[in-house]
Amino acid sequence: MKSHASLAEQFNRDENRVDWHNETLWFIREKRDKQSHQIPDWEKLRETASKIKLNVLSNLDTYLMEFERNALINGIKVHWAEDAEEHNKIVLSILQEHQVRYMVKSKSMLTEECHLNDYLEKNDIEVTDTDLGERIVQLAKEQPSHIVLPCIHKKKEEIGDIFHENLSSPKGLSDPQQLTEIARQDLRKKFLQSHAALTGVNFAVAETGEFIVCTNEGNADMGAHLAKVHIACMGLEKIIPRREHLGVFLRLLARSATGQPMTTYTSHFRKPRGGQEMHIVIVDNGRSEQLSKEKFRNSLKCIRCGACFNTCPVYRRSGGHSYHTAVAGPIGSVLNPVRNIADYKDLPFASTLCGSCTHVCPVKIDLHNQLYELRQEIINSGMGQPVKSFSMKLLARTLSNAKKYEKLKKTIKLGYRYVPFLLKNSANPWYKHREMPEMPEESFKEWYQKNIGNGK
Repeated sequence: MKSHASLAEQFNRDENRVDWHNETLWFIREKRDKQSHQIPDWEKLRETASKIKLNVLSNLDTYLMEFERNALINGIKVHWAEDAEEHNKIVLSILQEHQVRYMVKSKSMLTEECHLNDYLEKNDIEVTDTDLGERIVQLAKEQPSHIVLPCIHKKKEEIGDIFHENLSSPKGLSDPQQLTEIARQDLRKKFLQSHAALTGVNFAVAETGEFIVCTNEGNADMGAHLAKVHIACMGLEKIIPRREHLGVFLRLLARSATGQPMTTYTSHFRKPRGGQEMHIVIVDNGRSEQLSKEKFRNSLKCIRCGACFNTCPVYRRSGGHSYHTAVAGPIGSVLNPVRNIADYKDLPFASTLCGSCTHVCPVKIDLHNQLYELRQEIINSGMGQPVKSFSMKLLARTLSNAKKYEKLKKTIKLGYRYVPFLLKNSANPWYKHREMPEMPEESFKEWYQKNIGNGK
């Protein structure tokens, strides 16, 4: 598996792409700020949402059982999956029971996490992603690079080429409105031929047994209302206790995600219509284990708004695919290593620890603190990079001894002056992307001793 640093280096080879990727995401961050400043009680909303989620995590079993009980009363069939493999098998069994060959799917980061599409296609079931961004990356045979803006890394000209190759659109077409219309016409056929639809779940209400799906395109509604079988897949942390709590989260979600006051479609699913089957698959996949870790359980509050992506200086300049996982960005750099530290030990270091992600999080997850804690765990467990670990130990020994420090300082100063190529070369990661600073003529200590220490 490639590391974040090596994958980010690939993304950075195209400077123009990096520039507009950075600028576009920062534009969305600014929209978020404008929307939040229009609400006088914004910080109160964040604090309320955080406390509701903390209450859920402390009573998760109770709320899940309440949700299951009410969902069953509503006529929804409830399934439980311990991990990704079981989740995929449950979905496949439902589709095979109804002899479904074609399924439409709205955006669901959980199914990306479980690699559901690949699993179903290997079992001869055609899956069509109906969110426009998801459809684009599906046709490009890529993963989404952002949980809200799946194809943010693609230019309109590239999308035109993808549509030309896969949807027979005119070559060289790059007008967004025309490309959207081509996708709409193609997806309309998929909606009509599919007998099953899968959606994600933004919130599940324990009190009523209903679940809520938020979209801007209406694709989840189109799929669910036309299909004879509706399957909803949710991580077990998506529960909220009462319907009245939705007002808190819905005011936070769209503003944090895209700078909108509200998502265009906020759809409530409570029971199947006549002649339809409705299933909900509740998935653990490492969440219970994460819940047991006091330092990191807080990250299960995440409502998948993507605000931490849009503000993170590392994500904006390295692209989502550099995180080699379904959920990228700061939250992905916590969630993935907590569940599998060996495979994702590079991600906590893909951060400046500036705290901007914590500042914008609508449910007040202390992301930068958790990233720091993960770094400590990785180093203390011996999984850090050997060269870096050796360098830090050597540096610690030197900096803890005044005589050694002074000697090293003089050596570096002379070396920098007379043999600068020892530092200014491609083996120095800092020098690859930055100019090396000029060495000062004297240190503060030398200046102090000369001007203050001798009585001047």
